[in-house]
Amino acid sequence: MECIVHFEVDHTEGVKPLRGLLFLDEGQTPGEQELIDMFKDMKFAVRLDDREKLIFKPVNPGETYSQIRITGFDSGKPDSKEDHELKSLVGNLLPQKPTGL
Repeated sequence: MECIVHFEVDHTEGVKPLRGLLFLDEGQTPGEQELIDMFKDMKFAVRLDDREKLIFKPVNPGETYSQIRITGFDSGKPDSKEDHELKSLVGNLLPQKPTGL
């Protein structure tokens, strides 16, 4: 099964939204090593920094990006329904935007 990984790369020039693709067994969710390997294939050498917020930091300190944050997963099937449990999980793990005063 295809799993599309949506993520944001925090560059010095700003945030850039990107996507990656993983091939997993049916019903499997991506693990830490699968995500690190996907980023490695995309020329991002990273390590998991915050498991709860799904934030990865560069291994090399001289990189032009400061972090990568996963924003969502989807199965890539056009007829698949939205996975409310996964959306809730990802929504709770991602940092919340600050509210007004």
